[in-house]
This record gives sequence, C-alpha cells and structure tokens, in this order.
Amino acid sequence: MLDRARRNCLNCGEKMGSFLTLAYPWVLSLHVISVIAWMAGLFYLPRLFVYHAEQIGSDDKTDALFQTMERRLLRAIMNPAMAATWVFGLMLVFTPGIIEWAAVWPWIKAGAVLAMTWFHHWLGLRRKDFLNQNNSVTGRHFRLMNEVPTVLVIIIVVSVIA
Repeated sequence: MLDRARRNCLNCGEKMGSFLTLAYPWVLSLHVISVIAWMAGLFYLPRLFVYHAEQIGSDDKTDALFQTMERRLLRAIMNPAMAATWVFGLMLVFTPGIIEWAAVWPWIKAGAVLAMTWFHHWLGLRRKDFLNQNNSVTGRHFRLMNEVPTVLVIIIVVSVIA
C-alpha cells in the first residue's frame, strides 16, 4: 500500500514537472508582465508620496484626491501584480531544470525579491499613515526610498542574466 502511494506521489510530481516544463514560456511571459506592472507601481507610489508630503495639507480636497490615487494604485495594480509575480515566480522555481541551486544567483535574487516585497509593504504602511493623517516621513526621505526598487531591480536582473 505504501509503495503504491509513493508511486502515485512520484507520478503526480512528474506530471506537475511535465506541466511546468510545457507551460514554461507562458509562465515566464506572465512573470515578466507581472514584474513590469509591480515595478511601475513601486516606482510611482513613492513619487506620489513625495508630492503628497510636500504639497498637500491634510484638510485639502487635493489630499482626498491623492489618497484615492494612492489607494487605487496599491490595491488595483501593485497588490495583484506582486501576488502574480510571486505565483509565476514560484512556478518557475519549481520547473525542473531551470534553477541550479548550487549557484549563488538564485539566493541573491531571492534576497532581493524578499527586500522588494518588504518595500512594497513599507509603502502600504506609509499609505495608511497618510490615511490616518500621521505621516511623519518627509518628501526628501520618500525621494531617497524611491531609489530602493531601482537598486533591487538591478541586483535581480544582473543576478539572473549575468
């Protein structure tokens, strides 16, 4: 009984590996599209925060407009794009023969992707600060933080390609 269960499990793994191998070009395409959408948001939201922090009063009508733009960018574009990036990225990770785990690059990329995910959540917390009218981060600080995704994407792309 145990041997049959093991064989079924192995067959299931082989079928999944076979599916992922066949779907590889599509999964890779969807992963790249998701990353592009996510990166667009990661570049734009901190820029919105710069203008929001420097130009807008908390009781201003423009404050409500900025909050709407920030909320929609985060919830309608960035969150789904991040989730899709992770799903398709993990599918690529589990595709047989794609990653050589003895190499250094997958670990560097993984660390940079985790840092990118942290940055995404940090931006989400800053949006809540604006919503609750207790933002204490300056426009200058948001400008500096806007460089984080640039550095991380350079690390990711170089680790994968070079």
